[in-house]
Amino acid sequence: MPPQSLTIFSTHALLEVLNALKADFERTHGCRLIFSFDPTQAVRRRIEEGETFDIAIATRGGIDALATGGRIAPETCVTVGRTGLGVSVRAGAPKPDIGSVEAFKRALLAAKSVVRSREGASGAFFEEVMERLGITDAMRDKIVIAGSGRVAEVAARGEAELAVQQISELVPVQGADFVGPFPPELQQTTEFAAGAASASDARDTAAAFIALLAAPASAPLFTANGLEPAAK
Repeated sequence: MPPQSLTIFSTHALLEVLNALKADFERTHGCRLIFSFDPTQAVRRRIEEGETFDIAIATRGGIDALATGGRIAPETCVTVGRTGLGVSVRAGAPKPDIGSVEAFKRALLAAKSVVRSREGASGAFFEEVMERLGITDAMRDKIVIAGSGRVAEVAARGEAELAVQQISELVPVQGADFVGPFPPELQQTTEFAAGAASASDARDTAAAFIALLAAPASAPLFTANGLEPAAK
């Protein structure tokens, strides 16, 4: 008998993909999907503190760490997609040139404010980028730290001029316009993976959902939402 529900802890990067797959999976498997979205660090913290879940979806490094710690069954871990970092502005606002390293640097220095995530991988990497560009001190008073969620929403409200995050978290935000990816020399691609909880009583159904995420048939959903699918 299938489980009544699966609890899935996921990064926001896959929100649209998961929601698009939800209805068909629930109908096919007779199992309700319960999503809870947080940055990878928060997903890890919740799991390590003992919260009950069936599937975790996070950065590949986060999933591997949870598997090493015994929270996720290693044999269930699958890379499902990847994305780079990009920039968004409020809808209708001028889009700065960020096509080269120097143009990107000029755009940051010219901006009145730039919002980044507090716990997401993108926020930490953006701090490294500013350090590499030698503009950390110049940017210090311009940085807006956002909580859990999509930082382009801050730009959409007019509370920051530029928003920096993973492309898959920028593209779907209404009220914001995607400017483009970081220049290749400054880009970081993040892999996302899924794995089933070692303690889950619904491992077969969890494995079926993970397989669906990684299936070639799901690839167009990833592409449409700013992600490169693992399955071609």
